[in-house]
Amino acid sequence: MAYIGKTPTVGNFQVCDAISVVNNQAAYTMQVGGVNVSPESANHMIVSLNGVIQKPTDAYTVSSSTITFASNLVTGDVIDFIQILGNVLDLGVPSDSTVSLAKLTATGTKDATTFLRGDNTFAVPSDNVGIVNLGTTTVSGTPSEIDIDFDTSTYKQFRIFYEGIQATADFNMFARAKVGGSIITASNYNSATVKKYASGFDTNTYGGNNQAYWYVTNNIGGDTNENWGADILINIGSGTGMPQLTINCAYKDAGGLYIANWGTLTYQNFSIINGFRIYPSTGTFDAGKYTVWGIK
Repeated sequence: MAYIGKTPTVGNFQVCDAISVVNNQAAYTMQVGGVNVSPESANHMIVSLNGVIQKPTDAYTVSSSTITFASNLVTGDVIDFIQILGNVLDLGVPSDSTVSLAKLTATGTKDATTFLRGDNTFAVPSDNVGIVNLGTTTVSGTPSEIDIDFDTSTYKQFRIFYEGIQATADFNMFARAKVGGSIITASNYNSATVKKYASGFDTNTYGGNNQAYWYVTNNIGGDTNENWGADILINIGSGTGMPQLTINCAYKDAGGLYIANWGTLTYQNFSIINGFRIYPSTGTFDAGKYTVWGIK
């Protein structure tokens, strides 16, 4: 690259620590500040011995941090200095502590809470978007219900994945909401769910308005190979018709048939819910797991 005026010289220039000559020894370790240093090559050094500048590769060679003179030095010889030039054709590596955040010319507040955007401005990361895995729980014991509490101050929606849920008898799956830390049993739950067999749709619609629970799934088999799985998305908002839930389920029914089941669930005039419960119409749970995701 051409320059107007003097071409800038770039290199990590260092002068090695003084080296004492050992009689009849040719190889010596180079250090700066007591730490071994390794020049790029013999050509990246200026070495003075007994007041005479030495020719690289002829008068000495370099391997890592060791300089080896062409002939053994003897008592009375003096290594005047060893100047390490660095790689003068490279752009070089900035020295420690020479580049800091304050050197950037981007606008905005530069600190540990901000990031640099593509438009050269600093901004605070938004916490209003994103989906977060809140953990997976395995069913243990034989609980009569599975309860999940929600952090509604952080998340606006929740998504729950149920896997391999089993109960001790054939059952229907019901659900209820928690408000203010208590399960609501009032008869304002509204459900509309349908079933799909391989041969066609069930002619029944399960659930209804103003029930004491949400009707999630009908006639799940209670054998060990007849488990229930579901994907439930919960909008926790308040007001008429809220919260709103969308359900997608798959399972084997009590007759051993594979079923697809989906629907919507609502509640009239709820305040924001902070928990969710599923429970079997009969029996208890004895296997399965569930994963909860929070959506901001």
